[in-house]
Amino acid sequence: MRSISLPEVPYGATAVRPEWSDLPESLRQAVAARLGAPVADVRSAGGGFTRAFAAVLTTSSGLTGFVKAAPLKEPTSDWYAREAYITSHLPTEVAAPRPLWTMIESDYFVLCLEAVNGHVPALPWSPPELEAALNAWSTAAEALATPSRDLLEVGVPPLPEILRGEMSWWSEIAAGREPMPRTTHGTVAPTRLAHLARLEQELPDLAAGDAFMHGDLRIDNVMIDRSGRARLCDWTWPTLGAPWFDTVTLLVTAFASGLDADAYLADWNAPTEGVDGALAALAGYWLVRADGGPSSASPHSRQHQRFSGEQALAWLADRRGW
Repeated sequence: MRSISLPEVPYGATAVRPEWSDLPESLRQAVAARLGAPVADVRSAGGGFTRAFAAVLTTSSGLTGFVKAAPLKEPTSDWYAREAYITSHLPTEVAAPRPLWTMIESDYFVLCLEAVNGHVPALPWSPPELEAALNAWSTAAEALATPSRDLLEVGVPPLPEILRGEMSWWSEIAAGREPMPRTTHGTVAPTRLAHLARLEQELPDLAAGDAFMHGDLRIDNVMIDRSGRARLCDWTWPTLGAPWFDTVTLLVTAFASGLDADAYLADWNAPTEGVDGALAALAGYWLVRADGGPSSASPHSRQHQRFSGEQALAWLADRRGW
């Protein structure tokens, strides 16, 4: 077993969110009315990197709902509306919380999803929880191999387009258009820049496909319920491409956990150069973002990006013998 690397802040405690009492009273009353009884208990979502309200609300009658709320003037409100549409149109085979209702009140958009009685997996991953997450994603990927017209109507960008437009940082650095991030200090990036740029440039064609992907499959977007079953959350940024790319993204934390991440990829028909390209592109994206100064979202987002980028590079170096 490899050595284990852990982030500075657990993924279940990265969020900085408003309290229930911080929301306008008129909004709280409207939410309680929609739930059918006064709110008796509020359990804030500890994971995630936005500053929007997100909590499991339990009413005096025992009804629960996972409620997200964001001011209409903020982009997060559009994200929540997008999530509501996507999750309402996912195939039944996809293990994801479904929307119960939405509303606009007091200049807020509110989304209420099914509450999952569970937890964000802790690092290091336990093999049973990782296998539950991968099983859930495998079933979802099969069901989404040919997405419905309703899902496509939300506007789903092709993964190659995103890779070329937003995840080609090593190529920009190699061309002298961007500086080498300070976050690459102590990594293989400065000495392997040409290799990283080449892998990144070849990736879009290898990751192309027509399947509907999650697009943001990280450990903090997984919930493990009391039965040990995994639910895949936060379907806000789907893409069309090869599902193994999402699997690589999730397995970066498996590598950090000292597990054999490559063994978990064996059943995904992922091309070797594609996996290496995915790790190169993810590392470049995360490490450049981590070098961007304080974040307006969670104060822990930069450490998450640096940790993830370092682990993606370490996995890539391990695969290529660097």
